[in-house]
Amino acid sequence: FIVSSEIPIWTKSIPDSELVKDIETFDDGMVQNVSNPTIKIFSPSKENSGAAVLVFPGGGYMKLAVKLEGSEICEWLASIGITGILLKYRVPASGPHYDKDCHCETDPIKPLALQDAQRAVSMVRFNAQKWNIDPNKIGVMGFSAGGHLVADIGTNYKKRAYSIFDNLDSISCRPSFGIAMFPGHMTFHTNKPYELNKTLPVDSNTPPMFILQAGNDPIDSIQNSLVLYIALKKAGVLTEYHIYAEGGHAFGLDKTALDNPNWNKLPIADWENLVERWFKTIKMTSN
Repeated sequence: FIVSSEIPIWTKSIPDSELVKDIETFDDGMVQNVSNPTIKIFSPSKENSGAAVLVFPGGGYMKLAVKLEGSEICEWLASIGITGILLKYRVPASGPHYDKDCHCETDPIKPLALQDAQRAVSMVRFNAQKWNIDPNKIGVMGFSAGGHLVADIGTNYKKRAYSIFDNLDSISCRPSFGIAMFPGHMTFHTNKPYELNKTLPVDSNTPPMFILQAGNDPIDSIQNSLVLYIALKKAGVLTEYHIYAEGGHAFGLDKTALDNPNWNKLPIADWENLVERWFKTIKMTSN
């Protein structure tokens, strides 16, 4: 596969740029304080299917696990003929997050991560021909907070979360499909059991979704993926939902960031084979 350099998604000015002040740092696979969001393109060098996936790493909307839930995922996608595109979206406090001061979940001042995700999908679609991508096969995939971002852009694509910037913003930012891995923040803004976060208006036009989580997830309870599945099912959206007994949270292709040295021996460790097969069933790749 071929990897591009980092491409800034905002060309002239960045909306609500005053909200991220500190200097960007990278340590042990984690990025903090992203003020200038970028995409990095991992293009397949052979048998390009034309499909592309924007990958949203997790990190509680406070930091980004750009290796385990980012570049390693993009490399795997490129190896199966799909263009993997790593979105380094803005953090911290760019989506719903845990607030230390109130010991509670809180909304961002402005939805910076959603702004970046919308802009990035439009940007990929705008450049589809140049980057050897089919504009009708551009999906999103996210982990934990990134899984919330998948549901966010999958339901909030009709209206921009920022003021229209240039002609790129006239291009649709609706993803062709979504993959939500152990998503969080799904039960925020609810007052009834089995209700989905009211800020995620699932309807029959929500793109096909693939959801995967471990039942023993200690960070985001299984309730998160469950309420997302129920809402999608009710709306008649083509949805695949996989639950495993074990697997915890914060895992990538062959390991977890949590303490489980035997993670790779669990059934959940083969999750990427299910995703690869799903791409074929929704006709994003061919057999």
